Amino acid sequence: MKLLIVTTVAEYQKDVLKIFKEAGVEAFSTSEIDGYKNLTEAETRQSWFPSVKAGYDSLLFFSFTSEEKLELFLTMAKKYNEQLESNNPIRAVSLNIEKFI
Repeated sequence: MKLLIVTTVAEYQKDVLKIFKEAGVEAFSTSEIDGYKNLTEAETRQSWFPSVKAGYDSLLFFSFTSEEKLELFLTMAKKYNEQLESNNPIRAVSLNIEKFI
């Protein structure tokens, strides 16, 4: 069993869900997050409008899945990223699960 963790900007949500489905990853959880890139602490303190977020609307997905489904997801996500014209690719990592109930 593997733990698949995926982050992406919110605008790619439908595409990530499609990749999950095509890879056969049917059970997963998601959470809305703020993504930041190259933002220094000084920049965040200098904001004139602190109620305005500096981050990107992003999503975090995670799933406990088989190695085969994980590998298929990673292959499809890599192919998706190669076609992007943006500098915000889908990010995915896997972790081994030693024990589970």
